[in-house]
Amino acid sequence: MPANPQENVLPIEGSGRVLARHDRRIGSILAEEGKLGVEDIEQVMQLQQTNGLRFGEAALRLGLITEDDLRCAVAKQYDLPHLLPGNDSISGELVVAYEPFHPRAEELRALRTQLLMRWSKAGVGHRALVIASPGSGEGRSYVAANLAVVFSQLGERTLLVDADLRTPRQHRIFNIPDRVGLSAVLSGRADRGAVAPVREFGRLSLLPAGAPPPNPQELLSRPALGAFLQEMWTEFDVMLFDTPPAKLYADAQNVAFRAGNVVMLARKDHTRLADTTSVIRELSDTGVRVVGTVFNAF
Repeated sequence: MPANPQENVLPIEGSGRVLARHDRRIGSILAEEGKLGVEDIEQVMQLQQTNGLRFGEAALRLGLITEDDLRCAVAKQYDLPHLLPGNDSISGELVVAYEPFHPRAEELRALRTQLLMRWSKAGVGHRALVIASPGSGEGRSYVAANLAVVFSQLGERTLLVDADLRTPRQHRIFNIPDRVGLSAVLSGRADRGAVAPVREFGRLSLLPAGAPPPNPQELLSRPALGAFLQEMWTEFDVMLFDTPPAKLYADAQNVAFRAGNVVMLARKDHTRLADTTSVIRELSDTGVRVVGTVFNAF
């Protein structure tokens, strides 16, 4: 991690509006959080003026705050939604939520930027993306969940759909009940009300998989999926889909056909190149746009 995150943070922009609040000072935020008292602030300011340091650097040098304290304060200064260490409301797998300046978080934000640029260049209106990979244990749920958070941190109204009706995980990652979800929507037993807001991130919602159906592939092949997506475009800017292994089941292909875009994952020392190439070819043959391949070392 960067020793001084203040030098590595830029204003975050999304949907045509700047989210950063430059008028909030680090010292004020640390005081509001109870990390610094009046006497502490006076000490910091004295060292700051004497040595020409930033406020956060001076507070660190005096041992009054930790690097985690400073990172959280910087995140608040720039309105970057995040969770404090020790908060167990959602899974620790969400590195972008708990450690927004971690190298993995930076890599996920870089992926987000590349996707936005490619969508913009291609003139894509509806930004829907399937997270796919050939086999099990390749990080689809991890990437889908964290990517959903970074899109919401940008200010995009984001919907994460757990379309893995076989071994769903998103409800566990976000600690949201999955009694009703996508399976009920596709079978006509539920509607938009199955979408659950993620309270920790105001711009993020989750449609869990719901009860495991006996016929996931048939459900995902129904026109109901396309109709549901059309309805959701009135409320969301970005939709992401977690899916089962594409080499084992055709579920991912069915979802990708509706969404139109796929990012393919390959895991270091795990995924076979031949399997990745085969799945990409199958998706491309159906008219699905494979926007990129991510080499996942997580």
